[in-house]
Amino acid sequence: MSIATTTHLNFRGDARVALEFYQSVFGGRVVIATYGDFGMPKDAPGADNVVFGQVETEDGFRVMAYDIPGQSGGSAGNAGSTRRENGATITDQPFFVSVRGESLDEIQGYWNTLSDGATIIEPLAASAWSPGFGMLTDAFGVTWVIDVAAPYNAE
Repeated sequence: MSIATTTHLNFRGDARVALEFYQSVFGGRVVIATYGDFGMPKDAPGADNVVFGQVETEDGFRVMAYDIPGQSGGSAGNAGSTRRENGATITDQPFFVSVRGESLDEIQGYWNTLSDGATIIEPLAASAWSPGFGMLTDAFGVTWVIDVAAPYNAE
C-alpha cells in the first residue's frame, strides 16, 4: 500500500490563471474542469470557474486547485503575516508549499519563475541546513519554500 498527498489550493476566481502559471514554472500537464463542465448552466455566473484543476509532472510535482463556489475577487491567499524579529523572518501563514530539489541548478529555475510578481521572504541562498533555501509568497498569495535537499546524517 502507498499513500500520496497533494496540496490543494483554494482560489476566488483565478484558479485557472494560477494553474497555468504553475505549469509554466514546473512544466507537466494541466487539467481543468469547470463548474459548467459538471452541469452548471454555461451562462450562469461562475460556470467558467474551476471545480477541479491540477498540474502534474513526470518528476512527481503535483498541485490541485479550485475556485471556491460563490467567491470572486482574486486569490484566497495564505491568511497570515510575515515579520522580522531579531534579524529572523517570522512567518505565521497556515501552510507553505515546499518544493525540494537535488541541486541548486534545478531549483534556481523554479525560483526565478515563481518570483515574478512575488514578495520575497527569504532570498534563495545557501543556509546552515541547505546549499540553497528561499521562501516567497507568489502573486496568488501562496507561500513557497524552495530548497535543495541536504544529506541527513543521523548519529
